[in-house]
Amino acid sequence: MSAKKKQKGQLAFKLGINDERVPKLFGLLCMFLAFYLFVAFVSYLFTWQADQDKVLRFSWWQLFRADLHMDNWLGRLGAIVSNAFFYWGFGLPSFILVFLLGYLGWLRVKRIPGMTMWPLTRQLLVLMVALSILLEFVLFSASFPWGGAFGESASDWLSGQVGVVGTIALILFIFVGLIVWFTNPNFNELTYRKVVDDVKYWADNLLNRRGGRRAALPPPAVDTEDDDLEDEDDEDNVENKPLRPSTGLKDKSGGPLLFDLEDEENGEGIRKGVKPGETELEIESPVITPGASQDPIERKLSAQSMLDDVMDTPYSSEPYDPTLELASYEHPILALLNDYADQKIEIDRAELEANKDQIIATLLNYKIEIVKIRATIGPTVTLYEIVPAPGVRISRIKNLEDDIALSLSALGIRIIAPIPGRGTIGIEVPNKKKQIVSLKEVLMSEKFKRAKMDLPVGLGKTISNEVFVGDLTKMPHLLVAGATGQGKSVGINAILISFLYKMHPALVKFVLIDPKKVELFPYARLENHYLAFLPGQEEPITTETSKVINVLNSLCIEMDNRYDLLKRAHTRNIKEYNDKFTQRRLNPEKGHKFLPFIILVIDEFADLIMTAGKEIELPIGRLAQLARAVGIHLIIATQRPSVNIITGVIKANFPARIAYKVTAKVDSRTILDAGGADQLIGRGDMLLSVGGDMIRLQSAFVDTPEVEKVIDFIASQPGFAQPYYLPEYYGDEETHGTAPVKYSELDEMFEDAARLIVQNQHGSTSMIQRRLKLGYNRAGRIMDQLEAMGVVGPGEGSKAREVLIFDETELERYLEDLKSRK
Repeated sequence: MSAKKKQKGQLAFKLGINDERVPKLFGLLCMFLAFYLFVAFVSYLFTWQADQDKVLRFSWWQLFRADLHMDNWLGRLGAIVSNAFFYWGFGLPSFILVFLLGYLGWLRVKRIPGMTMWPLTRQLLVLMVALSILLEFVLFSASFPWGGAFGESASDWLSGQVGVVGTIALILFIFVGLIVWFTNPNFNELTYRKVVDDVKYWADNLLNRRGGRRAALPPPAVDTEDDDLEDEDDEDNVENKPLRPSTGLKDKSGGPLLFDLEDEENGEGIRKGVKPGETELEIESPVITPGASQDPIERKLSAQSMLDDVMDTPYSSEPYDPTLELASYEHPILALLNDYADQKIEIDRAELEANKDQIIATLLNYKIEIVKIRATIGPTVTLYEIVPAPGVRISRIKNLEDDIALSLSALGIRIIAPIPGRGTIGIEVPNKKKQIVSLKEVLMSEKFKRAKMDLPVGLGKTISNEVFVGDLTKMPHLLVAGATGQGKSVGINAILISFLYKMHPALVKFVLIDPKKVELFPYARLENHYLAFLPGQEEPITTETSKVINVLNSLCIEMDNRYDLLKRAHTRNIKEYNDKFTQRRLNPEKGHKFLPFIILVIDEFADLIMTAGKEIELPIGRLAQLARAVGIHLIIATQRPSVNIITGVIKANFPARIAYKVTAKVDSRTILDAGGADQLIGRGDMLLSVGGDMIRLQSAFVDTPEVEKVIDFIASQPGFAQPYYLPEYYGDEETHGTAPVKYSELDEMFEDAARLIVQNQHGSTSMIQRRLKLGYNRAGRIMDQLEAMGVVGPGEGSKAREVLIFDETELERYLEDLKSRK
C-alpha cells in the first residue's frame, strides 16, 4: 500500500468515518429519503395529470421558476422526482425501490451489514422488472404510466420478437419462477391425496372454529420400509409403527413437525418443534394415528422414539447457522492496523555480493570448494544456499559456523546442513537493515484471506518473504518459549488478533490466563463476544493461581461433557459433530448444541508451575492429550524454558513449538529438541517446529494501540446476552469458611497449622505452605478451616489474616474442647 493510501486511511479514521454513529446517520438519511419518495409517489397517483404536462413541456432548469406551480404535495421537486420514476422509469412498481431504500436505512440504524439484504434485493428487483413489463403489456392503452418507459419498451420488444402469445407465456413463466424462488416448495410431498386432506383439514377447522374445536390432522404417510422405527411387539403390523417426524405440515423454518403427546385425558397433544431457539409454533393440533393404540403410555413411547439423539433425516430443510444470534456482527476492518510499508528497506545488492564473496573466501581458506551459491532474501535474514564440490564432507562446513560469523562480522549465523528436500547447505545471515513484518500485511495477503482452515493463524513471513499461515487445529497445541523481551507477548497478540479478524464470536471462545495481570487485560472488554470463564468469576481474565486451577479443571469437565455429546451423536471429532448439528440431525432437546472452538491461552506458564506444580501440570497434560478432538486447543507461553517447567508430559503433547531467542543452547534443545534458537537475532525472529520440520519466521508485529483499536471496534458492537460460561468447579480448598465443619473432617495438619499461626500471630497461607511443606491447594483449604473454626479472621485481600487466639495455652484448651465435641 502506498504512503498516499495510508495517509488517506489514517485521515478517514481521524475524521470519524469508522465511528459507529456514521452508519446510523446514513441509515436515518436513507429512511428520510424513502419517506420523501413515498409521499411524492403517492401524491403522483392523484396529481399526475395536472403536473405531467408541465414537467414534460419545460426543460429541467425551467421547472424551478418561482411562477411555476405544481400540484404534487412535495412541490416542484416532488413532481420532478416522481415523474422520473413513474414516467421514465418502472411505473407503479417503483414503490419497490422506496421499500428497499427504507429497509437499507433500517438495517444500518440497527448496525446490521447491508449485504444481508442482498438476496431480498435481488428478488425484489426481478419482481419489479417483471411487474413493469406485465402492467404495461396488459394496460397498454391506459394513459397512466403503469409500467413506465421501461415496461413499455420491454413489452413492445417482446411482442415484436415472440408475439403476443409468446409474451404471455414468458410472463407466466417469470411469475411461476418467482413463486418457486420465494417459497421453495417441496414438490416431493405434493400429492393429490395430500392436497385433498389438507383442504379438508382447513375446511373442518373453519366450520368448527365457532365451537372451539379443531379437526384432526390429515393422516400422514407411514413409512413401511424403515426397519429402525418398527414396533418391537409387532414387527409385521405396519399400523402399529410409530410415526416418522414428517406429517406434511411444516414449522416456521420449513422443516417437518415433531410431536410430543402431553395430555393423557383427552388424547390431545401440543405440537413441539425441535428447532434450536424456537419455543413457539403456529398450530396446535391433536394427533390421531390411524390404527395405532390409543393407550397414553404407548403413545408417549411412540413419540419419544421419534426424538432420538441422531435422526436419519434432518428435522428442517434449512441448515442451522450458529452466527445468526449475532447476525449484525462486523469483523474488524484492516484500517485499524498500522501499515509499515514506508519503513520497508531495499536490500543493497552490494551487500549480497560482499557476503557471497566472503563466504566463498572463508570456505576456500579451509580448502572447501563450492560449485554453486545463491541467495534468498527475507525480511530479517538472507539464506545463502551452497552446493559443495564432490567429496566435501558436510560436517566440515557445519563446524565452520563461528568462523563464517567472524568473517561476516554478523551475529546469529545459522548453518542448515543439509536443507531437507533440496540437496544444498544453507547459511542464514542476518540483514544489516531489518524490515518490520506488520500484521496488517499478513492479514491482507491472499494466503490468509483464502485460507480454508478451521483456526487460521497468521504467524509472519518466512526467510523467502512469503506469508506463513498455520492451522491451530492441525498443530493442535502450541508451545511458545523464549527469553524476556524477544517477542513472545507480541506473538500471542498477533495470534489472537488473527482469530478476531477471521472467526465469528459464535465459532470460537478464548480462555485467557495471565499471571502477570498486564499482558492480556485489554481483551477483558470482549467478555460477551469471545471470552469464556467460570460463573461468578469477577474478572474474565484469570490471574490468581487458585482460580487458574479451577479453570483448568473446569475445562477438563467441559472436555468430558463434549466427549459424551460426541459419543451420543456417533461422531469422532468436533467437525463431524458440528456438521451433523448444522444439518439438523441432532436433537437440541436431548442436550445437543453447537460447540465452538475453545482456545486456552496462558501467557506465563512458568509462574504457575512454580506456584502450584502438579495441580497445574496434571490438568494441562490431560487437556493436551485428549482435548483436541473436541475442539479445545492450548497456547502456552513461558520465558523460562527449563526442564522443570517444560516437562516431558508437556513436550510429548505439544508437537508444535515456537522458540524465540534464548541465551543458551541447552534452552534451545529443551524447547525444540534441537539447537538453533540460541543463534536467533531477537525482536520477533523465531523458529517454528511442526512435526519435526523447522521453519525460520519473522513474527508479525502488532503494537498495543493497534490491539486496543481492534478491541474497541468489537466491544462497541452488541454481544451475546451473557458470556460463554464454563462448567462450575469447586476445588477442595473452597470450603468458603462459612459452612459448619466437624472436627473429624478437618485436615490432619490442622492442629500443626493452628499452632504455627498462633505462635507467629500471623495468618498467612504462604507461611503454612512454606513451613509445613504443603501444596498451595491444601494450605488454602487449611486456612479456610482455621477461619471456620474461629482461629483466624476473614481474608482481607493481600493482607495477612487477623489471629483471634492470642497464646498457645488458649489454643490447646480450644482444641481439647473441639475434640470433646466431636
